[in-house]
Amino acid sequence: MISFPIIRVVSKLLIPYILLFALYVQFHGDFGPGGGFQAGVIFASAIVLYAMVFGLPAAYEVAPPKVIEKLVAVGLLLYAGTGFASLFLPRPNQDVPVTGNFLEYEVFQHNLLPGILPTGQHLGIFLVELGVGITVTAVMIIIFYAFAGRERVA
Repeated sequence: MISFPIIRVVSKLLIPYILLFALYVQFHGDFGPGGGFQAGVIFASAIVLYAMVFGLPAAYEVAPPKVIEKLVAVGLLLYAGTGFASLFLPRPNQDVPVTGNFLEYEVFQHNLLPGILPTGQHLGIFLVELGVGITVTAVMIIIFYAFAGRERVA
């Protein structure tokens, strides 16, 4: 696709909007349908489009495989860490410190910058969806790299 300047210019115009839409889906997922999985696939599609238009080596420079592999672990740890934090943190406003259940978000209730930082249920969902989004983005890019980087068999 390197020899097609129109495709290159149009993709340069579209990729920022694709990434912006992925962020919208990611952060809107806290309030309505959508969220981490859909945003992760949309975000990865921007990288795949970039690789298809500008070549795989250029995509490796934008999203290095070693960084993408680490993002899989970061997203998974964020998701699982949110679950384990909700499991072991005490529930707020109780005399006896009773721990919560897995992914029970009321333990994330806090009074640090109320109205600015998410709290309770909203914070828990935000962290879980962010972990899912990061993981899905990284896994989709790794799958694309695995297939696109194969040598042709004659």
